[in-house]
Formats: sequence, C-alpha cells, structure tokens
Amino acid sequence: MIIHVVQRGESLWQIANRYQVTIPQITDINGLENPNQLVVGLALLIPSHDTFHSVRSGEALWSIAQRYGTTVDAIIRANAITNPALIYPGTVLRIPATRHTIQRGETLWHISQRYGVTIQAIIKANQIQNPNLLYPGTILFIPKPKPTIESNAFTYHSDEKAIELVGEVADLMTYIAPFAYVIQPDGSLVLYMKDDTEAIQTGLAKGALPMMSITNFTATEAGENIAHEVLASEANRSTLLNNTLTVMREKGYRGLNIDFENVLPADRELYNTFLQEAVDALHKEGYFVSTSLAPKISADQKGLLYEAHDYPAHGRIADFVVLMTYEWGYRFGSPQAVSPLNEIRRVLDYAITAIPRNKILMGFQLYARDWIIPHVQGQEAETYSPQEAVNRAIRYGAAIQYDTVAASPYFRYTDEQGRQHQVWFEDARSAQAKFDLIKQYNLRGVSYWVLGYPFPQNWALLDDNFNIKKLKEDLLD
Repeated sequence: MIIHVVQRGESLWQIANRYQVTIPQITDINGLENPNQLVVGLALLIPSHDTFHSVRSGEALWSIAQRYGTTVDAIIRANAITNPALIYPGTVLRIPATRHTIQRGETLWHISQRYGVTIQAIIKANQIQNPNLLYPGTILFIPKPKPTIESNAFTYHSDEKAIELVGEVADLMTYIAPFAYVIQPDGSLVLYMKDDTEAIQTGLAKGALPMMSITNFTATEAGENIAHEVLASEANRSTLLNNTLTVMREKGYRGLNIDFENVLPADRELYNTFLQEAVDALHKEGYFVSTSLAPKISADQKGLLYEAHDYPAHGRIADFVVLMTYEWGYRFGSPQAVSPLNEIRRVLDYAITAIPRNKILMGFQLYARDWIIPHVQGQEAETYSPQEAVNRAIRYGAAIQYDTVAASPYFRYTDEQGRQHQVWFEDARSAQAKFDLIKQYNLRGVSYWVLGYPFPQNWALLDDNFNIKKLKEDLLD
C-alpha cells in the first residue's frame, strides 16, 4: 500500500497513471465521493503490491534493497536505472514486490514455505478463487510477512445499524465490545445502549468475540460517586459481579471490559481489590477480563482521571488492558490533535515499564473534531468522521496540512456564516504512524473508539499492516 499526498495541480488521472492503477481503485479504497474533486494535502491510499522510496542523502541501492528485502537487480529493472552508482537524493524509486512464477507440480504450501508467508496471505494478495487449481507460468505476488496482533472495536449502536457497522469490520476484529452497561450504586446494571444482541451475534458470526463493557461513566455522569458506592461495599461488589455474570451467560459474552473512570484517588486499592475479585470469579467460568486505563505518563500523575488507575496492578491482574490514548483534543477544550503521536509515545514509554507489552491494546479514535476559532472556553467542538473531514476540506477548498510532531492532519476553513473553523482528524498518514508505533513497541494490538465514523483508509491499512488474531473460544491466552 502506498500513501500519496496530493500536490497542487494534480488530478486523479495523473495519480492513477503514475502508480499504474485505475481511478475506481483509488476512489473505492479512499471513499472519495467525486474523483474530479481533490484538495492540496489530501492523503490518498494507492492499492499496490509495490512500494515507493524517496532516496535520502548517502543512500545506495544495496542499502535500499536490504531495507525492503529485495535485490539491487530488481530495483534497477523496475526503474530502468542506467548507472546504479549514481542515484540522487529525492529520486523516487519503485520497489517491486516479490513475485513468484509457478512451476509444474508446485502447490501453495510449497510456495508459502519457501517465502515464509501463510497460504491465506498468498490467496488474498492474488485473489485466488480455487487454491487447488494453479497453472504453471502464473506469476504470483508474494506479500511481506506481517506481525499478528489483536484488535477490538467499541460500539454503542443497536438493531440494523449494529449489524451494518459490526459486519463491516468484524473480519478484522478479535473482539467486539458493545458499550456499555452502566453500574448503579447498589451493584445493579443498566444497559446504556438500546440493545446489544445484534452486535454480539454479528461479531460472533465472523469470529469476533463479544466483550461486555461495564462502566460508571456516561456522557452526562462523571461517575466517581457511583464507583465509590460500589467499590467501598463488599456486598455491592459481589452483587455487581453476580449481575455481570448473569448478563454474560444470557447474552453470550466471552469476556469483560471494566471501564471505571474518575475513580476517587482514595478508592485506588478498593478498585484493585474489585479487579482481582472479578478476575477470580470470571476465570473460573472461562471468561477473560480486560480494563480500560486513562493515558498516564507517570506513576504519580495527579488528577481524578489518573490517580486510581494503578498501571502495575492492572497489568498484573487483568488479561489485557486498553490504553485510552485519545482525547487530548477534547470537545470542550482548545483545538489540537485528538491523538497526538508525541503524547501517545509518552504514555507508552511509561506503560511498558508497568504493564507487559503483550497485555497492551493501544487506543485509536475514529473521529474528527471541528472547532470554531478563535476558541471560546467551554464552547463544544463538533465531532464527526474522518471521511466528513475530507469532504469538508474539499467542499471549502481548504488545503490540508500535516503536523509532523503530532502526526496528525488539520485544516482551516470559513463557513457560510463567515465563521472560521479548525479541524483535526485522522488520515492514512496518521493511521500508518500509529500502526508503526504498535510495531515499534511490540504491543498486543489496537482498540478502536468507536464504530460509526466512516474511515475506509484505516481498515485498508489495518489489513495491510497486520494479521488479525482470531481466538478459539476455549483458548483465550
């Protein structure tokens, strides 16, 4: 997969011709509404087995070939290079994907063993309809090996919308987490969404295990006092666990996510006690337990959101954790990237000292934020999808810029009422930067908040970067 940033004067025809793909291929993978409308700075995904490399000062063909796992001869042929010793900084080279010509008697198993990739990966890369019917002389693309991770997506939709949204991504999900059951002071539960049945069943049909979510937090309730009433009472904790298990058995959940936010600092140890009780009770019945954690950068970080979230305890007790690495660009705060990469790094740098890497799902938000500027304290930003952000940039002719520190795109526009706006969103570049971070830190995987905001580039890149682990229901380690 290639990421191309639109330059001034470029058309989609020119871009398609450059990369030897069709215009419909580009419009489909990027969800473009009108192929004749582009904007400067727009990041486009280009479906290609090959990659492109911009030569840096001091680089030689042999070092580039080593980096991409190919040969100098292959690069020379692909780029019609006449003097391999003379390549200039800034030159863009096509790095050809590995190709294999099927020999008589070969099977996909033989080919997969030779190149160290899975049979399924070869089938998918070449759109093979019948794996048992291979013709000698056919050229196959050999995809590069990909790391295997786990993935989760939260959803609060019900009925037909849940079937649609979960159905679109469940093939790429290890878990689906309907959000959420809200705890009450006496340990009872109230379903926050309309119904969770369709999300559960749609996920299960595609091998995504349903993960129940319980929380003290809603859009209108901070929840600290509710959490205290439950945590401070052994009887209420027991009632909550019994009610949770009842729901899990009745609905077909396979695991639990505990998302207690704004827990009072004085209740930190009580929260840890509840987590241990939950794990002890649920493991006996074959369920897994995860928790959601605020994005801390140190053990002693102050603030209601952070103090009761004991990273070492959660890392020791829970099967895995979801780091909520988003919301720096808070809807009631000032304009900034929602998930700046530099801040996520700070969180991960601390998290891996307290929690095993193979227990960490990094959070990834699926929405954009649109602030009216100059910002007035307390004024709420509009929240919508990354796809809508692209549509607005095109509609208002706003050039998209990219903050390399935050690894996040943004733009400004003036609406019909003459008001100025600043929009921060996600695109192919920022998504790839986050996936690179998951690889760099060797994390368990990624967790999305929340389904319902179209972002087709993300799902294409997720599939391109990783194999998604599907768990057998009796093997949840």
